[in-house]
Amino acid sequence: METVNNHFFSDVGVMLGRSMRHIARSMDTIITVTIMPIAFMLLFVYVFGGAIQTGTDSYVNYLLPGILLIAISSGISYTAYRLFMDMQSGVFERFHSMPIARSAPLWGHVLTSLVSNAISVLVIILVALIMGFRSWAGPGSWLAVAGILALFTLALTWIAVIAGLSATSVDGAGAFSYPLIFLPFISSAFVPTESMPPVVRAFAENQPVTSIVEAIRSLLEGQPVGNEIWVALAWCFVIMIIAYLFAMRVYKRKAA
Repeated sequence: METVNNHFFSDVGVMLGRSMRHIARSMDTIITVTIMPIAFMLLFVYVFGGAIQTGTDSYVNYLLPGILLIAISSGISYTAYRLFMDMQSGVFERFHSMPIARSAPLWGHVLTSLVSNAISVLVIILVALIMGFRSWAGPGSWLAVAGILALFTLALTWIAVIAGLSATSVDGAGAFSYPLIFLPFISSAFVPTESMPPVVRAFAENQPVTSIVEAIRSLLEGQPVGNEIWVALAWCFVIMIIAYLFAMRVYKRKAA
């Protein structure tokens, strides 16, 4: 057992390489993940943007943080799918018979999600730049944005792990992501919450996406962030820790 623990990071590296090779052979997953958010961005900027009052000169600047969260929410469904397929094929049983850390295959999927979603985010930002997005953020602010997005990805990925381990069908493995994808629509991602009916506004202002969007938006605009960044980080950490604990419990039960 000590040998396994000493080689945990090398085992995770091998599993990450395995998952990334699957991604490289099937780049359509990343392409699919980026197409829908880019389509939303084009639709809202060029069709609805002129009718939406946000108090800013550039709607694409206002919109981009929410689009990035939608891309991540969509991308993590592939983690659940790949994990479900590995469970069904019996490959996890073969891994468990080898002298490797038991959780290494799971971490391989999680880190693959982090890398693939980072690629999708970069592609969307490049498209946004072509559409007129401009940022006055310095290197520190960009690093903070990257950190928030990474934490958000990890939090949702561990939820995806629960779905992938618990699902009984391929459709079930990915269905959980639909509410997550549409959660930014009931937030300040597309319009200010002040324009919403009282009940909807109360929900929008007290759900994770709004604080995360506001923190990222302020950072990208080079504006003071205030308490929003701490609220956003708290949401990400709490969701990630709870999802991780549940995922590991389900994984241990499946691996027993």
